[in-house]
Amino acid sequence: MFVIIAIVIGVLLVGLLGYAATRPNTFQVQRKQSIQAPSDRIFALIEDFRKWAAWSPYEKLDPAMKKTFSGSERGKGAVYNWAGNNKAGEGRMEILDAVSPRRVKIKLDFLKPFEGHNTAEFTLDAKGSATDVTWAMHGPQPFMFKVMSIFFSIDKMLGKEFEVGLSNLKTIAESKAVAATNGA
Repeated sequence: MFVIIAIVIGVLLVGLLGYAATRPNTFQVQRKQSIQAPSDRIFALIEDFRKWAAWSPYEKLDPAMKKTFSGSERGKGAVYNWAGNNKAGEGRMEILDAVSPRRVKIKLDFLKPFEGHNTAEFTLDAKGSATDVTWAMHGPQPFMFKVMSIFFSIDKMLGKEFEVGLSNLKTIAESKAVAATNGA
C-alpha cells in the first residue's frame, strides 16, 4: 500500500513539475487608472523616488526601512536602494529613461527575500483634463516562480498593490490639481 501511495505521489509531482515547465518564461503585470490631473503633475510624482513615500504601497511595508538615494536627483540616472524587513526585502531601482511627461522606465532589482531582475514602466497618456496612468512590470519567470504560479497568481498579488499605488497617486495628484486651480 505504501509503495502505491509513493508511486502516485511521485507521478503527481512529476506531472506538476512538467506542467510548470510549460508555463511562460516571462511575466507581465499591468494596471491602469484615470487621474483628473495634468500629466506633468503626475510625472513629477513618479520620476522623483523621494516622492514615492507619499503614494507607493511598498513604502508602507516597513516604516523603519533604510533608504538611500544616489545618482540624479530625479529622472534618468536616479537611483533608490532600500533594505527593510521580510515584507519590504532589499533591492535597488534605477530610472533608465524618463520622457517628460509621458513615460518612466525603471530597472528593478530585488535582492531579498528572492532575487529578481525586472523592468517597471509608467506610461502617462493625456486625455483632455485627465491622464491615463499605466503601471506595468515585466521580467523573467525562473522555474521556481513557474511552479509557484500554479498556486498563486502574480497578476492578482502585484495587481492589487499596483491598484493601491495608482489610487494613492490619484488622490495626491488630484488634490494638488484642485489646490493649484484654487491658488493654494
